[in-house]
Amino acid sequence: MVLAEVIQAFSAPENAVRMDEARDNACNDMGKMLQFVLPVATQIQQEVIKAYGFSCDGEGVLKFARLVKSYEAQDPEIASLSGKLKALFLPPMTLPPHGPASGGSVAAS
Repeated sequence: MVLAEVIQAFSAPENAVRMDEARDNACNDMGKMLQFVLPVATQIQQEVIKAYGFSCDGEGVLKFARLVKSYEAQDPEIASLSGKLKALFLPPMTLPPHGPASGGSVAAS
């Protein structure tokens, strides 16, 4: 229930604007994502989880994340919601191409 409420908080108009601005500032750069997006995402989560007994700081968010992680394997719905939450503030990860077709092989000299 708390996890669904956290996800819902990200879609609130004021929070969506905050996240969009942070993403724009980050320019899809992982270092800048940590600098701009993660703090906003943490604040949005803090606003929700404090009503459920978690401390209103980074440690509270970490405890919440660890608790969610501990239930992911037991409950497919929690695993699904956790994935949705991560997708809200982590950029999609693309792996660099490998193999001869991508120029990934080294020519013998």
